[in-house]
Amino acid sequence: MRAKWEEPSKPHRPRPGRRAATLPPAARPLATWLIATVLFPPTSAVSAGPADRPALERFEFSGVEMAVPVKIVLYASDRPVAEAAAEAALRRIRELNGILSDYDSASELRRLGDRSEPGKPVAVSDELWRVLSHAQSLSERSSGAFDVTVGPVVRLWRRARRRERLPSPERLKSARKLVGYQLVRLHPESRSVELLKPGMRLDLGGIAKGYAVDAALDTLRKNGVTRALVDAGGDIRLGAPPPDRPGWLIGVAALEADAPPSRYLWLADRAIATSGDTWQYVEIEGRRYSHLVDPRTGIGLTDHSSVTVVARDGITADGLASAVSVLGPEKGLKLIEDTPDTVAFIVRAPGGHVEVFESSRWKDLPVARPEPKGPVRPPIP
Repeated sequence: MRAKWEEPSKPHRPRPGRRAATLPPAARPLATWLIATVLFPPTSAVSAGPADRPALERFEFSGVEMAVPVKIVLYASDRPVAEAAAEAALRRIRELNGILSDYDSASELRRLGDRSEPGKPVAVSDELWRVLSHAQSLSERSSGAFDVTVGPVVRLWRRARRRERLPSPERLKSARKLVGYQLVRLHPESRSVELLKPGMRLDLGGIAKGYAVDAALDTLRKNGVTRALVDAGGDIRLGAPPPDRPGWLIGVAALEADAPPSRYLWLADRAIATSGDTWQYVEIEGRRYSHLVDPRTGIGLTDHSSVTVVARDGITADGLASAVSVLGPEKGLKLIEDTPDTVAFIVRAPGGHVEVFESSRWKDLPVARPEPKGPVRPPIP
């Protein structure tokens, strides 16, 4: 889902990005709404605490990185400090795209797929190693519900959505032979990766943006900015809250695209990600198929669901939102309960009947009940 940023007192949809006439489509739309919490003009100075500390101003920056709109909201003492920090953060995301992209034929991830083969591990960068190590750990914990080797199958479903036609059984069968997290072998001593079948393609779409927003926030902090929010196509990483506020005000969207947020939360020093088929799906022969694919079956999900995860970092929230979508409520919530400092909210509508599930710690989140001014406009598709 995309967001258009409006006046601070009005609700926002979760697709912040460049203020331009046209924005590129997000790779995985988000069902989380982002609400600006500052109830004064963006240029106003805000006290940062004791009188000897400089007042902070609110700044917004945007760009397009990783093929999605990226929005940074931060508080800094002056514009030069804010601009330097934001430019460094956007540059950091751009660098990571050159490593983690499965679209860019020159990316390190694609080069890994081209070069590695059984018995021939390829040394990788620290960045790619961290992401793949996290991905493999989540694959094991989720029994393969999260699996970055799903690339060959995902490509078939991308084509299926464009053509509104199911992948052929023959091609699907062939692609599935290249899927399985056990086919990725990590060699810690040499920080190298071995793909055990020729033709494998890795897809980090369910985890890369989460890692990128973590890295961007870390870059802002290194540049002296701690009160900040980074949103990359809907994967949101939150730093310290705005001055004089308990947190960043986040609205969790309802399952249907035109419905207002079902609840609001105050969040800080956390990450939030939502995975679902609200915006990306295809109907074929009367059945709705999500863009999310079950790596274990090779079939797009059909239960019409939205999974929102709040965690301590973006890579955790992003990966778990995808994994829980595939696992379903029972097994998915068990995975959430076994993950420290993590909560989840699930809405499903199998057969049109809406079901709501929450992890046990969801109720501990700080709840807000804002009264947005004016009507809530429908999201931009």
